[in-house]
Amino acid sequence: MENLNLTNVRVRIAPSPTGFVHIGNLRTILYNYLFAKHYKGKFIIRIEDTDQSRFVPGALENLLGVLQWAGFENDEGPFITPENTLGEKGEFGPYIQSARLKIYHDYIQQLLDKNKAYCCFCPKERLEKLRADQVANKKAPKYDNFCRNLSREEVQSMLAGGTPHVIRFKMPENKEIIVKDIIRGNIIVNSKDLDDYVLMKADGFPTYHFASIVDDHLMKITHVMRGEEWIASAPKHVLLYEAFNWQPPLFAHLPQLLSKSKKKLSKRDGDASVQDFIEKGYLKKALLNFIALLGWNSGTEQEIYSMDEMIKQFTLDNVHKAGAVFDIDKLDWINGVYIRELSIDEFYNECLPYLVNSDLLSISGEKLVINETGERVKPGFVKDILSLEQTRIKRLNEIPEAIGYFFRHELDYQPEALIWKKSDREQTIENLQNLIKLLKKIKLHEFTKENLEKLIFEFLENKSIDTGSMLWPMRFALSGQAKSPGPFEIADALGRKKTIERIESAIAKLQNQ
Repeated sequence: MENLNLTNVRVRIAPSPTGFVHIGNLRTILYNYLFAKHYKGKFIIRIEDTDQSRFVPGALENLLGVLQWAGFENDEGPFITPENTLGEKGEFGPYIQSARLKIYHDYIQQLLDKNKAYCCFCPKERLEKLRADQVANKKAPKYDNFCRNLSREEVQSMLAGGTPHVIRFKMPENKEIIVKDIIRGNIIVNSKDLDDYVLMKADGFPTYHFASIVDDHLMKITHVMRGEEWIASAPKHVLLYEAFNWQPPLFAHLPQLLSKSKKKLSKRDGDASVQDFIEKGYLKKALLNFIALLGWNSGTEQEIYSMDEMIKQFTLDNVHKAGAVFDIDKLDWINGVYIRELSIDEFYNECLPYLVNSDLLSISGEKLVINETGERVKPGFVKDILSLEQTRIKRLNEIPEAIGYFFRHELDYQPEALIWKKSDREQTIENLQNLIKLLKKIKLHEFTKENLEKLIFEFLENKSIDTGSMLWPMRFALSGQAKSPGPFEIADALGRKKTIERIESAIAKLQNQ
């Protein structure tokens, strides 16, 4: 079915400014973007803000900021200008629905004139009681068409008297409705299972169901990709297209995102805002790569994709019907792959904000200040430290804890943690004392990981000392952690002076135990 109508592809995302962009939203945005770019079509943003009661200040700016972060430049619709103001581009605007009210009122009048819609004057209290009675009687809640057959005179009288009203769609009776879905095939529903739903609210604003259909037609949208939760609404939309005698777009209802337990994804399982994932240290390329795989694959074993590769390979033929499991472990793995591909300069730039926000470092001109000691250090010193963890971490927010010991004046640990399982306190003290004598003989320019490893292993072999008895207390003395890079790498990054100071401190802890 996807080979239909692919010459002038126009897709849209139509978010409501009622909250921040979540992972599910981003997946829908990404698929629309990939589809548009694959077929050299147009990617359009339209803001559906007709539900004024749910408007969240800052939500629109958050959406546009996420799109900017992801690199999804829209061909039409609102955007953030270089001056950080809201702009708009495209020939089918306005692209914010609250600015299109006259358009909706003109088209609702057409439906009223065609007897495809009618005014409903039922007060809120009646509708609430109707619903409660239906639920109590285990019936599906739906409007009972009370106002459907009011006479013209009754309607005019109540309108003249200013009676509050909504406008409902006049559902055809016992009509088979076919929704053409690219992913799921034909979805067939009978109109007897649907109610006369609201098109225009009492406040004069259209509902989503009405405004989105009018806008999709006027903006020449060819394909509508959205979450499967909209399947239930799709028959209503098809009928509305028919009422206007318009050609509907092709629909593609994307699979639901599920937790590992195959339940609907919750915030705890991963359905957090995109901003939360950014703050946790997930790289843009990794997050987009992972999200692309939540319901789609290219039909190969490939799991790491550049944006260009996704655009080239993305089609709806390979989007699944079944729900997609959000596996945070896989996201961590993909993020780790992308972290390891960064140059050390790129890795430094990504990690620096986390080190500053964790209060380990502060920036002073072209140099950095270790906050705990006040020592000024060069970026190169921090890059040497970061290089030890680039192959080990999965998220950038792990960096402060992983390398924090490099920036501490004193390490806080229990002395007994220094003792190797096959050694004792006295032997550990002696080994560390011998280690200091050895380190002091090494010239500053020769104090490298390679030289340290060579000289210390020669010493251990000559003295027939168990490797763990020397290297375990050395590494623990330098890091204060049971898990860390090797002792030679840490010593190289710390430098001779700090390395000796930390080993001396370890000896003092053992002697004062």
